Amino acid sequence: MEQLILHLFGDYVTQSDWMASEKTKRSLPALAHAAVYSLPFLLLASGPAFAVILGTHFLIDRFRLARYVCWAKNLPAPDEFRFAWADCAATGYHKDRPVWLAVWLMIAADNTLHLAINYAALRWL
Repeated sequence: MEQLILHLFGDYVTQSDWMASEKTKRSLPALAHAAVYSLPFLLLASGPAFAVILGTHFLIDRFRLARYVCWAKNLPAPDEFRFAWADCAATGYHKDRPVWLAVWLMIAADNTLHLAINYAALRWL
Protein backbone atom coordinates (compact mmCIF):
# COMPACT_ATOMS: atom_id res chain seq x y z
CA MET A 1 0.00 0.00 0.00
CA GLU A 2 2.85 2.39 0.82
CA GLN A 3 4.32 1.91 -2.64
CA LEU A 4 1.01 2.76 -4.31
CA ILE A 5 0.54 5.91 -2.22
CA LEU A 6 4.09 7.09 -2.96
CA HIS A 7 3.57 6.42 -6.67
CA LEU A 8 0.29 8.33 -6.83
CA PHE A 9 1.66 11.21 -4.77
CA GLY A 10 4.83 11.44 -6.88
CA ASP A 11 3.23 11.06 -10.28
CA TYR A 12 0.15 13.22 -9.75
CA VAL A 13 0.46 15.52 -6.74
CA THR A 14 4.07 16.71 -7.01
CA GLN A 15 4.38 16.80 -10.82
CA SER A 16 4.22 20.41 -11.97
CA ASP A 17 2.64 21.54 -15.23
CA TRP A 18 6.15 22.28 -16.54
CA MET A 19 7.27 18.74 -15.80
CA ALA A 20 4.14 17.15 -17.26
CA SER A 21 4.13 19.17 -20.48
CA GLU A 22 7.88 19.09 -21.16
CA LYS A 23 9.15 15.72 -19.85
CA THR A 24 8.69 13.93 -23.18
CA LYS A 25 10.42 16.74 -25.09
CA ARG A 26 13.50 17.50 -22.95
CA SER A 27 15.58 15.63 -20.40
CA LEU A 28 15.76 18.34 -17.70
CA PRO A 29 12.02 18.36 -16.92
CA ALA A 30 11.97 14.54 -17.08
CA LEU A 31 14.89 14.34 -14.66
CA ALA A 32 13.32 16.92 -12.32
CA HIS A 33 10.09 14.93 -12.30
CA ALA A 34 11.90 11.61 -11.76
CA ALA A 35 13.86 13.11 -8.84
CA VAL A 36 10.80 14.62 -7.14
CA TYR A 37 8.85 11.43 -7.78
CA SER A 38 11.57 9.19 -6.38
CA LEU A 39 12.59 11.10 -3.25
CA PRO A 40 9.78 9.74 -1.04
CA PHE A 41 10.84 6.20 -1.98
CA LEU A 42 13.93 6.77 0.17
CA LEU A 43 11.59 5.92 3.07
CA LEU A 44 11.19 2.37 1.72
CA ALA A 45 14.07 1.65 -0.66
CA SER A 46 17.64 0.49 -0.45
CA GLY A 47 20.20 2.46 -2.46
CA PRO A 48 20.03 0.13 -5.48
CA ALA A 49 16.22 0.04 -5.39
CA PHE A 50 16.10 3.84 -5.24
CA ALA A 51 18.45 4.07 -8.24
CA VAL A 52 16.27 1.67 -10.25
CA ILE A 53 13.10 3.60 -9.37
CA LEU A 54 14.68 6.94 -10.28
CA GLY A 55 16.35 5.70 -13.47
CA THR A 56 13.42 3.75 -14.85
CA HIS A 57 10.97 6.52 -14.03
CA PHE A 58 13.13 8.94 -16.02
CA LEU A 59 13.39 6.57 -19.01
CA ILE A 60 9.71 5.56 -19.06
CA ASP A 61 8.50 9.15 -18.91
CA ARG A 62 11.18 10.86 -21.03
CA PHE A 63 10.70 8.49 -23.95
CA ARG A 64 7.01 7.70 -23.27
CA LEU A 65 7.86 4.00 -23.28
CA ALA A 66 4.32 2.93 -22.38
CA ARG A 67 3.24 3.68 -25.94
CA TYR A 68 5.63 1.00 -27.21
CA VAL A 69 4.13 -1.51 -24.79
CA CYS A 70 0.62 -0.57 -25.95
CA TRP A 71 1.64 -1.04 -29.59
CA ALA A 72 3.74 -4.20 -29.12
CA LYS A 73 1.05 -6.14 -27.29
CA ASN A 74 -0.84 -6.40 -30.60
CA LEU A 75 2.07 -7.87 -32.57
CA PRO A 76 0.91 -11.48 -32.08
CA ALA A 77 -2.68 -10.56 -33.04
CA PRO A 78 -4.30 -11.28 -36.42
CA ASP A 79 -3.47 -8.81 -39.20
CA GLU A 80 -6.63 -6.74 -38.79
CA PHE A 81 -5.56 -5.90 -35.21
CA ARG A 82 -1.94 -5.05 -36.04
CA PHE A 83 -1.05 -1.58 -37.24
CA ALA A 84 2.11 0.11 -38.46
CA TRP A 85 4.00 2.11 -35.84
CA ALA A 86 3.50 5.27 -37.92
CA ASP A 87 -0.26 4.99 -37.33
CA CYS A 88 0.15 4.43 -33.58
CA ALA A 89 3.18 6.51 -32.56
CA ALA A 90 1.33 9.07 -30.41
CA THR A 91 -0.12 6.64 -27.87
CA GLY A 92 0.57 3.11 -29.09
CA TYR A 93 -3.03 2.82 -30.27
CA HIS A 94 -4.26 3.38 -33.81
CA LYS A 95 -4.89 7.02 -34.70
CA ASP A 96 -8.55 6.18 -35.39
CA ARG A 97 -9.13 5.21 -31.75
CA PRO A 98 -10.79 8.07 -29.84
CA VAL A 99 -7.98 10.26 -28.48
CA TRP A 100 -9.41 10.36 -24.95
CA LEU A 101 -9.51 6.55 -24.82
CA ALA A 102 -6.05 6.03 -26.32
CA VAL A 103 -4.51 8.52 -23.88
CA TRP A 104 -6.15 6.94 -20.83
CA LEU A 105 -5.16 3.44 -21.92
CA MET A 106 -1.57 4.63 -22.36
CA ILE A 107 -1.67 6.25 -18.89
CA ALA A 108 -2.89 2.95 -17.43
CA ALA A 109 0.00 1.12 -19.12
CA ASP A 110 2.45 3.78 -17.88
CA ASN A 111 1.24 3.39 -14.30
CA THR A 112 1.42 -0.38 -14.56
CA LEU A 113 5.04 -0.21 -15.74
CA HIS A 114 6.02 2.11 -12.90
CA LEU A 115 4.23 0.07 -10.24
CA ALA A 116 5.61 -3.26 -11.44
CA ILE A 117 9.19 -1.98 -11.61
CA ASN A 118 8.90 -0.21 -8.26
CA TYR A 119 7.54 -3.37 -6.65
CA ALA A 120 10.34 -5.51 -8.08
CA ALA A 121 13.01 -3.00 -6.98
CA LEU A 122 11.59 -2.71 -3.46
CA ARG A 123 11.10 -6.46 -3.15
CA TRP A 124 14.36 -7.79 -4.57
CA LEU A 125 16.98 -5.05 -4.29
